[in-house]
Amino acid sequence: MNVELITKEDLKQFKTDLLIEIKSLLKPGQGQSKQWLKSYEVRKLLNISPGTLQNLRVNGTLRYTKIGGMLYYKLEDIEKLLEQGSQ
Repeated sequence: MNVELITKEDLKQFKTDLLIEIKSLLKPGQGQSKQWLKSYEVRKLLNISPGTLQNLRVNGTLRYTKIGGMLYYKLEDIEKLLEQGSQ
């Protein structure tokens, strides 16, 4: 049986590494490398229902591109929508 001891220093280092990684994911534009997002990704990002996303498309609030039955949204358009909502 192989036993490995974890010290307080190991835990502190793990905490530091984990925080650095989380911060890098939360930085605008860095964690999200995609330029185009699918509908489910937009719904998850905005925390909205499929019907709400459809309303945003229908009333022209959010532009989209349809390719082969799939809807794609520009990340910069979503960021603009979020900025407008926070004002």
